[in-house]
Amino acid sequence: MYTISDLAEEFGVTTRTIRYYEELGLLKPQRSDGGRRLYTGKEYTQLKLVLRGKRFGFSLDEIKEMVLLFDEDRTGEKQLHRTIEYGNEKLAEVNERIAELVEIKEEIERLLSDFNGKLDGMKRGVK
Repeated sequence: MYTISDLAEEFGVTTRTIRYYEELGLLKPQRSDGGRRLYTGKEYTQLKLVLRGKRFGFSLDEIKEMVLLFDEDRTGEKQLHRTIEYGNEKLAEVNERIAELVEIKEEIERLLSDFNGKLDGMKRGVK
């Protein structure tokens, strides 16, 4: 069992972040007799998946759907299918962004080359 502080320290997030994920239904900790949140290995894994999903740029709604599908289908098949769908969509977005960045990089390189050529011409007195 983990406390909220244990998880916050383990994953480098604030306890407020973990409580927010709980409010959204992404995590469902047990409560001690004193009302303290107690997280099992399941919530530990779910938090790990939430943070990985955020790192990959998935929305919290997408993450919630992927994480909670396992509760719906304990084989994990539905979760895997949906995760693959979202993963393919995200990969297409990343590839599109990479293509845009390569285009921008090439344009900046062309402009810098032109500017350097003009500057060299100015230094030699050529206009």
